[in-house]
Amino acid sequence: MDMLATNPAVHPTSTAKQAAFSPYADHGGTNLAIAGADYCILASDTRQSSGYNINTRFAPKTFKLSDKSVLATAGCQPDCNMVVTRVKHSMKGYKYTHNKEMSTPAIAQMLSIMLYQKRFFPYYDFNILGGLDEEGKGCVFCYDAVGSYERVPCNAYGSASALIQPFLDNQVRNKNQQGKEKVTEFDPVARLSIDEAMRIVKDAFTSATERDIYTGDFLQIFIVTSAGVEEQLHPLKRD
Repeated sequence: MDMLATNPAVHPTSTAKQAAFSPYADHGGTNLAIAGADYCILASDTRQSSGYNINTRFAPKTFKLSDKSVLATAGCQPDCNMVVTRVKHSMKGYKYTHNKEMSTPAIAQMLSIMLYQKRFFPYYDFNILGGLDEEGKGCVFCYDAVGSYERVPCNAYGSASALIQPFLDNQVRNKNQQGKEKVTEFDPVARLSIDEAMRIVKDAFTSATERDIYTGDFLQIFIVTSAGVEEQLHPLKRD
């Protein structure tokens, strides 16, 4: 007698199977930002990975929006690119309508609304917006996936954020340091010069690449000042 006929449990169609598909993928990489008294620094690595595979060694995650604003985004690369495209498109429409560039706080609010509109099928990206506000002070805005945001002195997102954020909290915000005043949520880091902030940024990424396989190859840095946006590219660990 046929075994499959007498024992339904072993029949190929007797067990329920579920077909699952996820539209999201984490392509790794790390972003950070530091707001100074009259400057803002945003930096990211350029590696794009899928699991243990490196898709490309140069996939920028930080983008200049205007002479006073820069957006850094990490997560699913197609979603990141879509967010950047939509922000630039909205900024262009604003300029044609009002004959002036959007300020960084205005872009921050617009991006929050844009992300919240997609809350039922959110973009898989985590954004940091940095630049200068209306008073010329450095500002950094960090977001979750559905548009909630806040202004902070410094922030890190991405695969190595668990390594970099404690370092920024200690070196930039003076947390867990006796005899030093903590930097508040809304005040820029007035005590740090650009050179000191750059050293912190480079040290953070150099250390992160030793522990995080999804961060590496090149370090792309954007320095926002009253003179405009300066871009620098530095090599990182490639293995």
